[in-house]
Amino acid sequence: MFNSPPAHGIPDSPQVRGITSDNGRYLDFLAPGILAQSVLFAAIFYGIAAIWERDLGVLHRYMVSPAPRSALVLGKALSSAVRGLTQAVMVYLLALALGIDVDISPVKLLGVACMIALGSGLFSTFSLIIACIVKTRERFMGIGQVLTMPIFFASNAIYPIDIMPGWLKTISRANPLTYQVDALRALMLIGGQSKFGLAVDCLVLGATFVFLVFIAARLYPRMTT
Repeated sequence: MFNSPPAHGIPDSPQVRGITSDNGRYLDFLAPGILAQSVLFAAIFYGIAAIWERDLGVLHRYMVSPAPRSALVLGKALSSAVRGLTQAVMVYLLALALGIDVDISPVKLLGVACMIALGSGLFSTFSLIIACIVKTRERFMGIGQVLTMPIFFASNAIYPIDIMPGWLKTISRANPLTYQVDALRALMLIGGQSKFGLAVDCLVLGATFVFLVFIAARLYPRMTT
């Protein structure tokens, strides 16, 4: 999977078969995946806050407000997006310290921020749906831990889709994290490219997010029962 490092001088980061560029370094390939991973791991457990709110009686106050239920769900997604952006800053600083070819142009940074906010909102809404179904902290933590690693490993975060077996390619293409990582690789790295195209990445993430918000808005009031 990896090419041998140069025999003289400081060893470079190994190359990964399947990357479009012949001189692509694995650290460069991995950085967007690590960024998406940090966002996923935080967002997937965001629903536990809704369970705490129900146990403390805060959720009942939300439900008697005139605000649309979708607005409450979007508010939680926005809160998760802000947290995801703070994590992105830390990952960027670490990437720069490791010498990764990060593109820090304002347009690309804005694009990365949008992808981080969208991905974080998507997975936090998915987490909220799980919380609405299980309704207990113990069950939620167990399900969250079961789902997190399969979502991460069944994506293109740490290895290219091209070298996956056929069955895993199918799962990866149905995984929203794959499209977030794909967009981040095009926006975060100098000379980065998107396998599916940024338009497709945004469309898949946006459509999935809208669908999850619709489901969460229907389920959210049932947490009070």
